[in-house]
Amino acid sequence: MESGSIDARFQGEILGAPIHLDHAPGLAHLPVDGTLVDETMNLFVVRLADGRELRIPKSGVTGTIALDARELPLSGDALRVRPEDRTKRLAWRGRRRTA
Repeated sequence: MESGSIDARFQGEILGAPIHLDHAPGLAHLPVDGTLVDETMNLFVVRLADGRELRIPKSGVTGTIALDARELPLSGDALRVRPEDRTKRLAWRGRRRTA
């Protein structure tokens, strides 16, 4: 997935999905494996197996997320929009306006 483009597979809810982060600037302990429990415009909140929650800036993050039983590439830069705007934008993409 190119930086700045939003993949249509991310149109639905991604909270609760298993997530694996290979690269996250500023994090000392990588990789990070857990469950995505919250998302803002600029942050992922990942719950680790031991119950701790990490707030990870989306900028520069790469990894994978499991959606619909498939591992999908994840780019935090491409998802740096408000979650509600991302779903709206993708829902309306491709629809034609009728006059």
